[in-house]
Amino acid sequence: MSGTHKYPTISFRISPREREEIEAKIFASGMKKKDYFVRSCIYNRVCVVGKKETVYQIVEKLQEMQSRMEELAEQIKGEKPEVTTEEIRELQTTYEDMLKAIL
Repeated sequence: MSGTHKYPTISFRISPREREEIEAKIFASGMKKKDYFVRSCIYNRVCVVGKKETVYQIVEKLQEMQSRMEELAEQIKGEKPEVTTEEIRELQTTYEDMLKAIL
């Protein structure tokens, strides 16, 4: 039978802020979304053992964050910064989520 699934689907609504935080944790875990959600729901906690691939991804993300922050620092030191307060707040939120997930 086309279009039928063996198991039921679970869905729920979250705020954009909650989604960003969850996505950061999933990225840091290196797991598939499904696996992350299942473990989180069943065990109320997700324990991740780092794999080489996951660690490399996290290091790349941290390097991107560092270079972006250095760019922002240079812009702020300049006479005419091109970055807005809103962009800084958005980056701060994104970076906080990622750092919390990594820790």
